[in-house]
Amino acid sequence: MRVIKGLVRGLNDSGRFAYKEPEVAVDYVVVGGGIIGLAIAQRLSKRFPDQSLYLLERHKHVGEEISSRNSEVIHSGLYYPPTSLKTSLCLRGRDMMYDYCKQKHIPFKQVGKLVVAHKDQHPYVESLSRKSRELKWPKHSPNQLTRDDLILPTELLYGDAIREKEPDLSPAITAALWCPKTGIVDSHSFMASLETDILELDSEIVYGSEVVRIDAYKKSKKAKGVADALAAEDGWVVQTRSPGTEPYAILARNLINASGLSSALVLNSFLPKEKRIPMYYARGSYASYRGPGVSHVKHLIYPCPFTGPNAHAFESLGTHLTLDLDGKIRFGPDIEWIDPLASTVKGTEEDADFWMKMLKPDESRLPDMHRAVTTYLPGVTLEGLQPDYVGIRPKLIPPGGGFQDFFIRTDYPDVDAERNKKNLMVSLLGIESPGLTSCLAIAERVVEDVLGGEAL
Repeated sequence: MRVIKGLVRGLNDSGRFAYKEPEVAVDYVVVGGGIIGLAIAQRLSKRFPDQSLYLLERHKHVGEEISSRNSEVIHSGLYYPPTSLKTSLCLRGRDMMYDYCKQKHIPFKQVGKLVVAHKDQHPYVESLSRKSRELKWPKHSPNQLTRDDLILPTELLYGDAIREKEPDLSPAITAALWCPKTGIVDSHSFMASLETDILELDSEIVYGSEVVRIDAYKKSKKAKGVADALAAEDGWVVQTRSPGTEPYAILARNLINASGLSSALVLNSFLPKEKRIPMYYARGSYASYRGPGVSHVKHLIYPCPFTGPNAHAFESLGTHLTLDLDGKIRFGPDIEWIDPLASTVKGTEEDADFWMKMLKPDESRLPDMHRAVTTYLPGVTLEGLQPDYVGIRPKLIPPGGGFQDFFIRTDYPDVDAERNKKNLMVSLLGIESPGLTSCLAIAERVVEDVLGGEAL
């Protein structure tokens, strides 16, 4: 296996931006206007309507990075260890997503999913079936302590019963797990709705605002030139700039780092170098399809991922078939680990955006994707595949590193703040799939539990 080194960078590694005194204090600052930052900002705005909130987004629009480059699947919560955050937040987030879409009239369809298996893969889907029956209702679920219905109903299918669902599947597919809770959503409409909620709740979204430096701020530090009201505060000095302007400093009483692919970059900016968190990146390509072999497809189709003798579907769920809301078919994502060192030459924080050069889809991935797809849909032709788009997934561990859960980390500006559980910096790290499905549950967990002082 190719060795991939993690990228270890922090904001302002170059020392370009000098410390600035804060000019205003804000109760909550959320860094990152992707799906996670939007969900957290929306919940904070509803939960604390009398407190101030700024959502800082470095692009001109929200959701321009991970959030707009995924398969738009509402996952059922099937694959990950039962006690993991990925499982509990996906299960909770799935139901919250469906409820929100119904309430806000966001386009979605609960189309269901088949996880399909060849004969030697029967144990895998059968183990998923057993696990689905044993899963518990996650925290914050309505009536979670008294419910006896299954949170993840599934059905094992064999032989002809599989072809009744999907006639185009290969005869070599001899077992499948039917997951009716899986769906698809218009993620752009969903993000636009959260954005509208935030603005209607009188919180601020600052577009085109790049965070360039973060410093812990302690009230014992009587900084020259700062008003007494600010000097008496604890929190975080967030220095941000817009193109063509001088940096502007905000005192965040509480800071939410939801910057996705830059989340470790933000966190590392104030950690000692020996404690910095390396980031790894995986590129996933999608292909659109028009051609034979899929004329009867009505559901999402997932192959059994390659698991090996002692592994699990922790890096990728395989090149699967998804549908959009118009019924158009696409395949992906595949997985291609990318090496930041091949693209970084400056040795500064700017290297962390190396992945932006790797978003152009190309035809080189299509033959491998075609070989993967035809193991379960043999009628699909290579000629019908076209490069569509590329997404980048933030990883906290290198290839072959096993399972990595969502990581919600808390930091404090000083010992007193930590003792009193105040003035938190909450960092959302490694939030990849099923991040879209989990976003409302992640927001619930951060606002109600983490900021409320409870342990995860």
